[in-house]
Amino acid sequence: MIDTDRLLADTRKLVMALADDLRTVAADDPAAADHVGDEHQRARAAGRTALGQAEWAEGLYAQVAVAWVLGCVFVRFCEDNGLITDPLLGGPGLRSQIALDHRAAHLQANPAHDDRHWLRQVFGRLRSLPATGEVFGAHNPVWTDGLVPSADAARRLREALTGVDPDTGQLRHDFTDPTWDTRFLGDLYQDLSEHAKKTYALLQTPRFVEAFILDRTLDPAIATFGLAETTIIDPTCGSGHFLLGAFERLFHRWSEAEPATNRRELAKRALSAIGGIDLNPFAASIARFRLLLAALRAGGDSSLAHAPAYEIHIAVGDSLLHGDPPGRLPGMHTPDEEEALVAAHGYEAEDVEAVRKLLRRGWHAVVGNPPYVTVKDPAMNAAYRLRFESCSGKYSLGVPFTERFWQLARFDGQPERAGYVGMITANSFMKREMGKKLIEKWFPANDITHVVDTSGAYIPGHGTPTVILLGRNRSPVRSTVRAVMGIRGEPTRPANPEKGLVWSSIVDLVDEPGSQSEYVSVVDLDRARLGTHPWSIGGGGAAELKGLLDQGGPAMVAIADEVGVVAVLGEDQPFLRPRLQDWLRAGVPTEALSALVTGDGVRDWSVHSSESLAFPYGPDIEYVSHPRLDLAMWPWRSTLERYVFFGKVRTERGLAWNEYGALMKQKLRTPLSIAFAFVATHNHFVLDRGGKVFNRSAPVIKLPAGTDEARHLDLLGVLNSSIACFWMKQVFHNKGASVDTKGARQTTVVFENFYEHDGTKLKQFPLPSSLRARRPPSSTGWPRSWRRAPLRQASPQLPQRLPPWPMLRPGAGSFEPR
Repeated sequence: MIDTDRLLADTRKLVMALADDLRTVAADDPAAADHVGDEHQRARAAGRTALGQAEWAEGLYAQVAVAWVLGCVFVRFCEDNGLITDPLLGGPGLRSQIALDHRAAHLQANPAHDDRHWLRQVFGRLRSLPATGEVFGAHNPVWTDGLVPSADAARRLREALTGVDPDTGQLRHDFTDPTWDTRFLGDLYQDLSEHAKKTYALLQTPRFVEAFILDRTLDPAIATFGLAETTIIDPTCGSGHFLLGAFERLFHRWSEAEPATNRRELAKRALSAIGGIDLNPFAASIARFRLLLAALRAGGDSSLAHAPAYEIHIAVGDSLLHGDPPGRLPGMHTPDEEEALVAAHGYEAEDVEAVRKLLRRGWHAVVGNPPYVTVKDPAMNAAYRLRFESCSGKYSLGVPFTERFWQLARFDGQPERAGYVGMITANSFMKREMGKKLIEKWFPANDITHVVDTSGAYIPGHGTPTVILLGRNRSPVRSTVRAVMGIRGEPTRPANPEKGLVWSSIVDLVDEPGSQSEYVSVVDLDRARLGTHPWSIGGGGAAELKGLLDQGGPAMVAIADEVGVVAVLGEDQPFLRPRLQDWLRAGVPTEALSALVTGDGVRDWSVHSSESLAFPYGPDIEYVSHPRLDLAMWPWRSTLERYVFFGKVRTERGLAWNEYGALMKQKLRTPLSIAFAFVATHNHFVLDRGGKVFNRSAPVIKLPAGTDEARHLDLLGVLNSSIACFWMKQVFHNKGASVDTKGARQTTVVFENFYEHDGTKLKQFPLPSSLRARRPPSSTGWPRSWRRAPLRQASPQLPQRLPPWPMLRPGAGSFEPR
């Protein structure tokens, strides 16, 4: 039987070793170096990447390494389960010796060959079979002639997956499984390559989530369009969980409808209705292999040699890039030549034409779990922005994929025959600014039928708070949207995630508007509420209470001049020393120093400075060159000069080489500030009386010049109230940074939820009428000499008192300042 943990541990090591080997090959072999350089130059010329060759090539090495490892795993699985009669790599008992004899015969007949050639010979035999031809097709990276592992690396790979455990005398990896369960390949997909995991945000979708979405997309699509017509696609298919679930359902439906029809024919029909695309070549390879085995089992085949050539519609490519942009007629070329060039480019592992063919169809059901990461490559970031109007700010890929999913669903002008869409995605768009365009421009024009808050559910692998969106590709037809709103998270880690209390509540109540449990409430929301950013969909009356608060007094923007970041250093290390004495020993004068405050230093009614900070500015907050400070920072001059901020280096922005990357000078010209932690579990607002610099993790609120300390304290008390805490939890994005060993979010206590207290939304905080807008008396402003005060000293602690303000403390769900 397959020992998944051991297999994953061994194959991870193999991938790392092969990637290191390929890096060495590319450095030593001119042909390999030329291949890597040519591929990179083609990608840069087409606008597919803006990364340097060394960084870009790491992805190539990882892909080729994984392809060779997975190729061996596929062969071994087929051998051990009898799909290959004559073993070529290994197997239990005498099969290992038979495989070694085949290898010896090949090497004897081809003296110049080694294990690289033998493994390709094995892969080639499977490629020649009708059933597995596409699994080892022309786009598989194992055929990349310009980049091949060394002979020693290939030998170690073969031995690792065919060797015997010296402690037991048994095969270290026995792939025998009577059920042909390929879930282990999903585990490999997610964790085989650390580089790929970070690049593609690899993540498996649990079966119970997949089943929930298929219940509400594929099943109604069959009811609407008929079994013979219904098709389904996952444009971010990963290792194929949604596609396998869809195949099982379609094959079962066909078996019920035509029990006398040949099972191969029914398997063929089910496969023909399924499509999948993934940017990651080895993800598509795994999905293709898993679907093939499912079809073979359904069709009653037990031998690859006699199995038919099933056509599996899975392609490698970029679903956001290679399809037609939303809002344009299929096949219409964009006038932007650069965009056309990007869309035409394909890496060796990609089949651009196959991807385009899949993306130009109208599908009856579109399902998936798109990646949630931000795009690190500037070229691709720009390309997606050009094609998808919803992309804004530091957008998550979940944003453009939402557009793409709906675009792929069928629509022929008849709203009742529009395609169905279902996806689980990050809920960050609901409250972060990057989701504003999606919510205010895209959502009102598209039929979202269900919004299911799954952030409190225990979902293995999903450490990011999520939401399930369901709908159809048409204009809205109802004035309401079914919403499952969270009240509280999973209280303990469930032994069976599918039976978790939160998930069970979602499944049991989603079709019962007006129902409520301890964990969720289900309502039909007015659609207009979902056209305004940010969303507040807290259950148990939370959204309604937040709405009442918003109808109260004026927003904080009425009394605050500014809310936001004070300083972005840009390459922090050159500006910081752990202790003040470190600067003083270098002869730096105290007037060129300050104290840096970060978000974790703003707690419990006080501000704590973290490190001693270079401050190359005078009393008027204008740049001043201090010779001793310049000398102390000189070793970092070239680093600081190369720092890019908003696309420009310091000199291009008219700054001195050792100025801060960005400094909001007006926020330092008055001493009183209310600082707060950008990321925290609860509201932490503290009055500071000046003499410090706050970095981007500790924004500040600035009231108009001349505002007295009493008024600052009034506002401080309001912001630290439990009413404010409640409002902020409804408005700010919950990062959900705490996860367990299964990669699932932990929500057992409130301190495992971390909120982003962003200034844009904080400006809209509703104030009580006692703090209605009023300007301070006229003033000549604060004297410039304030900076001459001991800037490095922490402000005296505030009195342990709060100004009069009704504090909400009546039960579960309210929080006192902490």
